[in-house]
Amino acid sequence: MDNVEDSLKTVVRVFRRECHRILESERTTIRGSDGMLIALQLAMAQINKQESGEFSVDLSDVLRSWKCLLLDKLNLSCEATIRPENYELVQREYECFMKRTNTVDLIDVYFMFKKLRVDSDPDENLLTPTQLFQFISGNMVHSEETSLLPSCPSTPSSQPRPCPLQVRRVVKRIFCSYFDLLVNSKNDLALAHVLDAPDRNLGRTAFTDLKHAAHRSETSLFLAVTSFVRAIELGGKGYAPPESDPLRKHLKGFLNFVHFTDQLEEVLGEATDPSLAGTRLVSSLRAALMKGRRSGDAVSAVVDDMAGALKERISQIHHAQRELAIKMGISPARPKAHAINHATALGGRDVVKVLIMLLDEEALTPPFRNKAALLMDDQAILNSCEGTSLLTLYQSPEVAASSPKPLWNRVQEQQPKTKLSVERVIRSQFACTYLDDGLPLSRVLEFPSTSQLPTCAHPAPKPSLFCPEAHDVSEGGGVPHSRATLGHRCGNVPSQDGTIVPRNPGPQPAKKTLKRKQMDLADRNLENEQPPQKKASIKAPSAAPGKKAASKAPVKKLISGQGRLTSFFRF
Repeated sequence: MDNVEDSLKTVVRVFRRECHRILESERTTIRGSDGMLIALQLAMAQINKQESGEFSVDLSDVLRSWKCLLLDKLNLSCEATIRPENYELVQREYECFMKRTNTVDLIDVYFMFKKLRVDSDPDENLLTPTQLFQFISGNMVHSEETSLLPSCPSTPSSQPRPCPLQVRRVVKRIFCSYFDLLVNSKNDLALAHVLDAPDRNLGRTAFTDLKHAAHRSETSLFLAVTSFVRAIELGGKGYAPPESDPLRKHLKGFLNFVHFTDQLEEVLGEATDPSLAGTRLVSSLRAALMKGRRSGDAVSAVVDDMAGALKERISQIHHAQRELAIKMGISPARPKAHAINHATALGGRDVVKVLIMLLDEEALTPPFRNKAALLMDDQAILNSCEGTSLLTLYQSPEVAASSPKPLWNRVQEQQPKTKLSVERVIRSQFACTYLDDGLPLSRVLEFPSTSQLPTCAHPAPKPSLFCPEAHDVSEGGGVPHSRATLGHRCGNVPSQDGTIVPRNPGPQPAKKTLKRKQMDLADRNLENEQPPQKKASIKAPSAAPGKKAASKAPVKKLISGQGRLTSFFRF
């Protein structure tokens, strides 16, 4: 086992030295055995979603496809292994996922080592494909892991709490995921591990909304969340995301995450000493993970131990690099072709080199034997909640059926709209005195009753009540004399000689009641039509015969209702 690990370290060291010849980015990170298995699981779930509409996959199918994938990539015989359905689609999706996240697996590193090695490097047969298959598949068990494995199978009934080895592995992966995100911002799996670690209330819904936003913009998850936060903070009213953006519901958590990563990047770029920068990075991560936890907590103890181990290891890597540079006579000013940050400032370049070497060592860690704990309930260790594995995190949350609306709302929606909304125009208080044909007066002012409605400029003819005598005169061909519109209200009619002549006998209560209503209405209209009394105008003295009289201004006609309103404002 030790010989295989040493051979892998040599392969990775040669790959890092010559990778700039074939890779587009020198910040490409290596995915270890556990990372390869998680990527395969997500690729299979994505294929199942495209075909059956459900983002899920069985553990047995994952393990069977895992074995086939390793044998195919290493060009080993896999005739005895039955390939699962849609294996070609799964393999293609796996390669696309690795390329999209700017990562390579150990098998790709092994074959690139054979192409990139020079004569002074060790022999290409340093490591055989069979040995690499046994290492990645987990057939070689590390001694430290064997001593810490539980004696009984890990089941919910026999082991309610996670074992120390599992907690230590998860805590170390959180630290390394933050380092990986600082080196390679396209690694979506690294962001999925640290988005809610420590707790930021960014669960499945927030991750799903972020995943959809990244898919629409065709960017990585880290670029999607940073772009959203930058647009909120610096975009202004014209460039800020709309209120209907689903990411606004999780704005507080995203702000916390982006500000924390900004602090880490400031440490990465400001410190010139890699040992000092690594110490500050680890201290910041430790403080964030310890926030809100008790000192005697099992996770807190593991975090303290892991922080101390990482600080020591970063210092050792830095000293080893410096001694190697002194021994080989490498100038500190490296050529641009070998630089890590091609289009950025050179600050933090040495720190990034140290972090890359630390991540390469993590990728060479032996795989975890309990595949079920790795793929199903891994994230629940730190967050103390169920259903937080990466497979569950990548699943879109089920939309709960909305409760029916209250009965009152449903009844109101069924009723037709009887009231027509009238658009009101805000005008001046003297708007009724203007000669405006735009809107009628009844639309400008609101009157409490119909009796106060003003009359229009040309009122319709009102029904008039004539006396019988006037009717007879008009029938006889004579000219009817002028009389009042309304006759006498009494039941008798005076004659010409002064005697009172009674009307036709016979009670007619219905006609009298109707006539009285009409007469009352006519009297009321006459009172409303009477204009207010004007003061007696005082005539100005006539001008001298030699002088011309001043021209009179044209008199404007009053519209109906203007007199009443004018007298009201005078009062």
